[in-house]
Amino acid sequence: MKILYGILIALAVFIVITLVRAIFFVPKKKEYAPLEKENVDVERYRKNLSEAIKIKTISYADEELIDWGEFEKFREFLKNAYPLTNEKLSLEIVGKSNLIYLWKGKNSSLDPIALLSHQDVVPVSQGTEQDWTHPAFSGEDDGEFIWGRGALDMKNHLIGVMEAVETLIAEGFEPERDVYLLFGENEEIVASENNGATAIMNTLKNRGIHLDSVLDEGGAMLPVNIKGIINNKLLAGIGIAEKGYADYEISVRAKGGHSSQSPKHTAVGKLADVIKDIENHQFKSKMSKGVYDLFSLIGKNTTYPVRIITCNLWLLKPLVIQIMKLIPPAATFIRSTTGVTMAQGSPSANVLPQKASITVNFRMMPGTSIKDVETHIRKVVRNKDIEVKLLKGKEPSRFSPTDSRCYKILEDLSMRNNPDTIVAPYLVMGGTDSCFYQPICDNIYRFAPFRVDTSLLLTTHGTNERLPVECMEDSVAFFKRYIRLASDK
Repeated sequence: MKILYGILIALAVFIVITLVRAIFFVPKKKEYAPLEKENVDVERYRKNLSEAIKIKTISYADEELIDWGEFEKFREFLKNAYPLTNEKLSLEIVGKSNLIYLWKGKNSSLDPIALLSHQDVVPVSQGTEQDWTHPAFSGEDDGEFIWGRGALDMKNHLIGVMEAVETLIAEGFEPERDVYLLFGENEEIVASENNGATAIMNTLKNRGIHLDSVLDEGGAMLPVNIKGIINNKLLAGIGIAEKGYADYEISVRAKGGHSSQSPKHTAVGKLADVIKDIENHQFKSKMSKGVYDLFSLIGKNTTYPVRIITCNLWLLKPLVIQIMKLIPPAATFIRSTTGVTMAQGSPSANVLPQKASITVNFRMMPGTSIKDVETHIRKVVRNKDIEVKLLKGKEPSRFSPTDSRCYKILEDLSMRNNPDTIVAPYLVMGGTDSCFYQPICDNIYRFAPFRVDTSLLLTTHGTNERLPVECMEDSVAFFKRYIRLASDK
């Protein structure tokens, strides 16, 4: 009985402590000086983004399909649209169409900063052209949105940077450090052997240039408003790392022959067991410090009843992980993912396949290498006669620090723009050009200062991609402020 009383008393004490702790589990109060209004030519931004979308800078895995004339047209467009930038900054073309703009600073002995964008966009899926409200390359401006491929990924970002630079030059601003604008040609071709960002990076590396910081696409400013849980907040996610990428082809062989003399299991049948083994043995799940910090930061901004739970994440972490594993979008935060995406067998219905293959796409957490993926495949598949071939891959990036000068600038600008912003580091699920700059930069961040609803972000690479006009002024103002601060000593 004494043991039971002891347990009940301990439980009561724990509940009281939790209730009290939840009251104080809130963000630290800090006063942020308001930002001065920036001069932004929104009408010019709208016009130029619309024109940029009309230029079909589409990249394909098969380079023979790429119309390089469109990239030349895009360069000419930038030259005419931004005459001050064209006059003040030098432009170098690397490879077919990778662009290096250099804005010389007053003190070139300081490490330069770099702002990245990519010129290319993904094609529109065949058969979906008529599903668009406005044609995908119309650049239609209906007063509320700019429509078209690249409106979110990422001509909005590229044109926003150019707008900021053009306006800063007109205002007489001179950076202390050198400023690079680095615009790749084929970011959308994942893990390309002829990656434009690598060509740009190697050009800079061969000149002995080490970058102070890199800012690329990544997180956005997402409105967060969940009734009874979190009210009227903005989530500014700053990507401090990104997952790796690997496509593996896994094959099994069989005798083949005529389908009228089919064995118990054809090569495709054997392959079915391989698929089940791979899908039934996912990578181990783990809540990294970054994910824990992200949840804690969000948890501190929830309503009081919810904070009773979020303040005990340290205790509930095993349960949270189990729940996240059941939700595919949430699972991406805690493990390397496995996706069986393609299958090939016999070329004809009445022919037994001599070889059957699947293609499996893996997105690896930092700390898991491409080689680790192959080891995992061979370990979990019971059929040891499989053939495993890497088709293409890109290693996960390193983590960039959250106490660097650049990160603090991004954090400070986000909070000063809106004190109800939750600024949090996070792991980027997709890939960007920024990871290719690791040999010459330690401070790499992925952040796009566009306030966009999550529903709109889902149109990226999809139908009806579009950018809200109302977010344009703040985004250009952000780029101006960032360049001004990051290019200082």
